[in-house]
Amino acid sequence: MTAQKSVLQLSVHEERIRKRVWATISKFSGITSIAMDDKTGKMTLVGEVDVSRIVKKLRKLCNVELVSVEVVKPSEKKPEPEKPAPAKPAKIVVPVTHFNYPYQYYSSYVNSFYQPCENYRVVVEEPNTCVIM
Repeated sequence: MTAQKSVLQLSVHEERIRKRVWATISKFSGITSIAMDDKTGKMTLVGEVDVSRIVKKLRKLCNVELVSVEVVKPSEKKPEPEKPAPAKPAKIVVPVTHFNYPYQYYSSYVNSFYQPCENYRVVVEEPNTCVIM
């Protein structure tokens, strides 16, 4: 679908209804610009969207008439001369030392999930105990 410029005539007399109209139209995907003249009540929509769906939704809020629909011509782009790329600054390389890694000295915590305390002992009084789990 090509981009279209649609002009709608709205009869909006209250600020509350105007806000609802803007909210309803902004929810449609494909609309690139919305403009509204409050004095005349004309709203201009530009984008790739089905205008009949918009009119159907807006008629639930206020009176809407479709004034015109035009196909938007894409603007002709002139090829720009290529500009030389700016010189990139030299990257600063930091040598790797043992102070760069804060958790290097705690390697035992990395390798295991649970670290028991140093005074941890298991004492079994009876060698043939039965534990039911």
